[in-house]
Amino acid sequence: MQPKAVTTIITDEYNDNLLDRLFIRLFSHKMSQALGASTEISGYSGFVDLSKQMMQGRNAQQQQIIVAKVLQSLVPAPVLWAIRTFFSPTQLVCVLNAWFAARLFEWLVGPCEVAEAEIDLADGTVRSQRSAVYIKKCRYLADSGCVGMCVNMCKVPTQDFFTEKFGIPLTLTPNFEDLSCKMVFGQIPPTPATDAAYNQPCLELHGSTARLKTAACPKLN
Repeated sequence: MQPKAVTTIITDEYNDNLLDRLFIRLFSHKMSQALGASTEISGYSGFVDLSKQMMQGRNAQQQQIIVAKVLQSLVPAPVLWAIRTFFSPTQLVCVLNAWFAARLFEWLVGPCEVAEAEIDLADGTVRSQRSAVYIKKCRYLADSGCVGMCVNMCKVPTQDFFTEKFGIPLTLTPNFEDLSCKMVFGQIPPTPATDAAYNQPCLELHGSTARLKTAACPKLN
């Protein structure tokens, strides 16, 4: 019998600056409060460990709900109301959101840049605008190596938070083969029935890329 091949996972080196470490600590603290538990692991690895704890014993919907609570705890309710009430998702607002996201979320997802996107409008037309954020290799997905964690703990809660709480539609489209991702502000997210991410099998990580297994990821159910 041939021995099983060893899966090689290469984690990129990240030099988190002071602001990055503050964001990691803030998010980890909020997650610990929502979870009612802590981790002995420090830094970004501790943040990922708390995410894994959130998944334990919870189905996909329960995971998404607890992450939604964490996100809402980071932004005061009056601020959410003001943004939702006074800032409609115009082209300018979506472009500005992409610009800020590309600078504020690097600690979470790694290097990213603003990119062009094709937005499907309500009247059936398509508009091109620079309201996308291209994530070259998602740090969160690479560190976790888990499709379910990507979808339940990042993609869906983030889409819902911006679309429902801020009133600014957002769609995240992860690429589970090269671990990249595209965030598009102004694009209404697809329904679970039409979103390919909900049918993704588990990952086998090989360096900077991944190979999909044949069985669907059980954590998406």
